Amino acid sequence: MKRFIATAALSLLAVPAFAEGDPEAGQKGFNKCKSCHAVSSPEGEVFVKGGKTGPNLYGIPGAQAGLVEGFKYGADIVAAGEAGLIWDEEKFVTYLMDPKKYLREFTGNSKAKSKMAFKVKKGGEDIYAFLVSVSPAPEPAAEEAAEEGAGAEATEASN
Repeated sequence: MKRFIATAALSLLAVPAFAEGDPEAGQKGFNKCKSCHAVSSPEGEVFVKGGKTGPNLYGIPGAQAGLVEGFKYGADIVAAGEAGLIWDEEKFVTYLMDPKKYLREFTGNSKAKSKMAFKVKKGGEDIYAFLVSVSPAPEPAAEEAAEEGAGAEATEASN
């Protein structure tokens, strides 16, 4: 029984992010997105061949907003990322429903704009689940790494 519990716990840690949606439905739903977005790994594995108007969405679950290398983001999404916007399911789905409104609420800037004009009214959790299913485990946030490092330094100093 202990072995089963340990195995179950380890398998949960290996999952990049929990998503409530249906990845298969999300892959179909992503058809709305692929005119602007692709999903391709840095190694060249193409999950969805798409446009380049928007950033590549590979690895987005658990990532900071506005950081896909090689994509020129608008200032407001970059500001949101710098303020701590990390793409979890709730934030991603809410953003998809109304990107401009979401950025205005998140940043507190009533004039914030989004380059993404398209709105996804339903199925956002499925699209997120699809992206989770093809993405690597997210890197720990820089703040978490800094906190862990500070904790280790304090432990060493007390020894």
